[in-house]
Amino acid sequence: MLDAHQHNLPVGTICIEDLEIGMARSVSKFIGDEEIALFADLSTDHNPVHLDEDYAQETIFGGRIAHGMLTAALISAVIGEQLPGHGTVYLGQSLKFLAPVRPGDRVEAIVEVADIDHSRRRVTLDCRCVVGDTVVLKGEALVLAPSRKFD
Repeated sequence: MLDAHQHNLPVGTICIEDLEIGMARSVSKFIGDEEIALFADLSTDHNPVHLDEDYAQETIFGGRIAHGMLTAALISAVIGEQLPGHGTVYLGQSLKFLAPVRPGDRVEAIVEVADIDHSRRRVTLDCRCVVGDTVVLKGEALVLAPSRKFD
């Protein structure tokens, strides 16, 4: 679990030499109509389940939902800005979408160090996004972490 002093820390870099199993960082973001519309434009995914309430009411979701990849992008923000941070190279990401994110939800993306392969500079990260007590997305990332040896 995250300690209060670890929540939404400033951006930067944690080199692989300083990473520890269980180390975690997070970011929290409000997802509103504007964010959904901007993501639709950026991604060119204008599926009406995201943008048209009348259409979305007739789907299994019973209303509009945010793009799953918008939620997943918050994981990328934690990895790229905080853990490990600047200089990190994404190698892979698995995602399981467990529940919808709706306009007006606040999503918290939490990334935790699960495994460290120092010889290859590879770090496995457990990733999850929550809305309140509901896990809406979970997955695992594999990254190439920055190292002081390569500065």
